[in-house]
Amino acid sequence: MAAQAQQETAVSAAPDTVRDREIGVEQEHLDRVYQRLEEKIHEAEFLMNDAAKRGQVGTPGALAERDAQVFRAGIHLNRLNNEFEDFLFGRIDLLLGKDGKKGPDGAYTAVEPAEGAVRQDNTADIAETLHIGRIGVLDSEYAPLVIDWRAPAAAPFYRSTPVDPGRVVRRRVIRSKGRRVLGVEDDLMRPELTAFLDGGTLPVIGDGALMAALGQARSHTMRDIVASIQAEQDLVIRAPAASVTYVEGGPGTGKTAVALHRAAYLLYQDRRRYAGGILIVSPTPLLVAYTEGVLPSLGEEGQVAIRAIGSLVDGAEATLYDSPSVARAKGSSRMLRVLRKAARGALELGPGGARANGGTGDGDGQLAFDDTPADTAATTPTRLRVVVFGRRLELEGADLERIRQSALGGTAPVNLLRPRARKLLLDALWERSGAAGRHTDPELAAELRSSFDEDVTTEDSFLAFLDAWWPELTPAAVLAAMADERRLGRWARRILNPGEVRRVARSLRRNGLSVHDIAMLDELQAILGTPARPRKKREFDPLDQLTGLEELMPVREESQRERAERLAAERVEYAHVIVDEAQDLTPMQWRMVGRRGRHATWTVVGDPAQSSWSDPDEAAEARDEALGSRPRRRFQLTVNYRNPAEIAELAAKVLALAMPGAESPSAVRSTGVVPRFTAVQDTLAATVRAEAERLLGQVDGTVGVVVAMQRREEARRWLAGLGDRVVALGSLEAKGLEYDATVVVSPAEIADESPAGLRVLYVALTRATQQLTVVSGERDEPDARGVPDLLRD
Repeated sequence: MAAQAQQETAVSAAPDTVRDREIGVEQEHLDRVYQRLEEKIHEAEFLMNDAAKRGQVGTPGALAERDAQVFRAGIHLNRLNNEFEDFLFGRIDLLLGKDGKKGPDGAYTAVEPAEGAVRQDNTADIAETLHIGRIGVLDSEYAPLVIDWRAPAAAPFYRSTPVDPGRVVRRRVIRSKGRRVLGVEDDLMRPELTAFLDGGTLPVIGDGALMAALGQARSHTMRDIVASIQAEQDLVIRAPAASVTYVEGGPGTGKTAVALHRAAYLLYQDRRRYAGGILIVSPTPLLVAYTEGVLPSLGEEGQVAIRAIGSLVDGAEATLYDSPSVARAKGSSRMLRVLRKAARGALELGPGGARANGGTGDGDGQLAFDDTPADTAATTPTRLRVVVFGRRLELEGADLERIRQSALGGTAPVNLLRPRARKLLLDALWERSGAAGRHTDPELAAELRSSFDEDVTTEDSFLAFLDAWWPELTPAAVLAAMADERRLGRWARRILNPGEVRRVARSLRRNGLSVHDIAMLDELQAILGTPARPRKKREFDPLDQLTGLEELMPVREESQRERAERLAAERVEYAHVIVDEAQDLTPMQWRMVGRRGRHATWTVVGDPAQSSWSDPDEAAEARDEALGSRPRRRFQLTVNYRNPAEIAELAAKVLALAMPGAESPSAVRSTGVVPRFTAVQDTLAATVRAEAERLLGQVDGTVGVVVAMQRREEARRWLAGLGDRVVALGSLEAKGLEYDATVVVSPAEIADESPAGLRVLYVALTRATQQLTVVSGERDEPDARGVPDLLRD
């Protein structure tokens, strides 16, 4: 940052430099763009006003047209009024193309140069210049002032390389803020060529756009990479959306950024197809907060939902972490069998047996438990007594149990089996009454049976019995019932071992939910089902008795925008699902995500070497089940743009232990700054704080301190008062994030905290863009230089 400021000061002191002249050229173009944007803003405001006047006509047709027009104009106006950082960020100077066809954005579609575009003396003229930005802008003559970065004509900006330049001679990244151009950086795609533009030689500024972007300081929110997308990333972003697109890549290859840019690209390409919405699933709320500003900056918002895996169930939010052993039990496919047994077993407890806020959970989606012993809780009734046709009829416990088991033999969700159970009860009572043989005439017999059923089902005692014997179950109530160790032991017999039963039951007694509890709630919702609710009768309105008001006061229908917002809030299935850090999903979580994309196309992004789940094969089986038989297309990202080579080399040592034979992505730069090692001098707290303070003085951006999960709260106390540029986080929370500098505390603690600990440590060591410090405790067995045993050669 300091060097950058000195460079800009030097430029301003020498106004006649080539750099200043080129900045002036781009400033002139940007001024034209904003002038045109102002014209478009006035047009959008006119449409808004015109739409409001249409609404005054009062006919239903005019109101509907107004709503649609206001909705479209409002979106357009909102996009135009956004002054993005780097609104205009790129430019490509092109040779004459092979064909002269123009695309819908006004740019020529040719990819390869025309014959004779390069003269025999290796000189050429620039035939076309395109500016690339966040949204497309045409001038009044419909010529392109800015090409949308997602348009086909913009693809060469990302895909052109010196090996395969196509028509591109020069690629320029323009750094601007608001209406001011701050700088330019050029890459020559045809360095052997002498190119001419407007009668002069094509100038080249800077040392390369990519390296300039990589050197920028990080903040606590993710930047888009729209100005620095590389060729292999662009292939993924623009890949056809049919079926399943797999993207694998190591740390720093831009997987998360590629996933976000792909969502924006798919909406641009086929907005109608993806009107059903795009869901992006992230592993942690921290990563959601880090990335949620990217899509608006790319010109897209509203159609994409970014949700943490612990926030996929409405009304519930994960706030707790499970221990590795509990997570393995809850996340395993075995838990599906336990939940199915628990859903049926919970019927025996009656409506009061779960003791979880009445079985519904509280307003924040959390479960609460009292200390009532399980054996004193209300249980299912064991006898049914009704009076019908003047006779008292009874069904005893054995009869009721037989009927229950017969009803549960169906395949429908438990709550939807209640009508079947009700019918079986009536059948048993009818048989017990002896009335079946009174009439030989089928019509009279059917009439008598109908009368019998009506008499029984209007009896208060029968209705009360049915509510207690087959209560409507909620996922929260069943999960609460599983908190009793004895019950869970019965339901999980020969599925979980006694230690797992004990630990899972204890974890469910906490006041809060984990990400694994969220997946179980979602599975229980599918197992239980939601009974259909009778429609509420419309309340009487005296105005209904009047006539002739329809034309004067038309009933206001839901506007398109209101309908879109309502459907988005109610949406449980999506048109496209993007799973970020997919290697971390458990089998149960794959089932949860799969339910949201039954008819969707998919983009699955991950890296097996970074998996925190202990059984990747089991997870892969659940993933394949969720994705079904859709064809797969695979991409591999191979370049590490985040870590300097010095940090990547250290992380590779852990990768070799975690996944022997796996290859690290290639780092594109070297800083000469090797990772620093230090052993605890006084106390762990003092050593970590001192290292964080030192790094805050050496980098302009953020510092992340990564500790084992059980030390998270402790580490936050260590760093209190150091400011918001430094953050403490647990090893599982670091996934997908990056910092200018990172302090990794006690590699041995992180490696030993779970069976996947070495892979989690690999993640922790690959978060830094500039500097890395490793703090070794006694458990790390550091040598004289402070290097822990795990990281020594």
